Amino acid sequence: MVQNNTKTKAKAPVYDPDIKALLTVEQIQGYLPHRHPFLLVDKILTLDENAIVGIKNITYDEYFLKGHFPNEPVFPGVLTIEAMAQTGGVFVLYQKDNPQDYITYFLKIDNAKFKRKIVPGDSIIIKMELKSPIRRGLCEMHGTAWVGTQLAVEADMLAQVSLKEGK
Repeated sequence: MVQNNTKTKAKAPVYDPDIKALLTVEQIQGYLPHRHPFLLVDKILTLDENAIVGIKNITYDEYFLKGHFPNEPVFPGVLTIEAMAQTGGVFVLYQKDNPQDYITYFLKIDNAKFKRKIVPGDSIIIKMELKSPIRRGLCEMHGTAWVGTQLAVEADMLAQVSLKEGK
């Protein structure tokens, strides 16, 4: 199910919390090396050969909100980008036979645009789409982060998939 955002013409994935997640946070930890408090993907909703949709729920007790900003807490844009990169990392590693043997490294970000602030109580709906086939371990994706049907952040990202040392 998809809705249009009339300002951007982009399509927002619809988040229905009643639909069971494809991957839970515990399962996501089997693909990513990140752990609390730096694991920034709570669940994966959908995943196909070209795209992935994940969720990051923002709560008032996130440790960094005490200082960003104390009287008007805002989820930092750089952490939204990181949540998008982690979602893209799950996309790439989900396709590997032994995902625990691989790691993704964020190489580049282009065309980042921050269009709406994200605050406690928001659920960020993250969609990462392949821009081209993965070749020589390089994955180029376009990411969008939504709150409801409002586009909050978009960016083009490049990551490298590598075998972990010793594998």
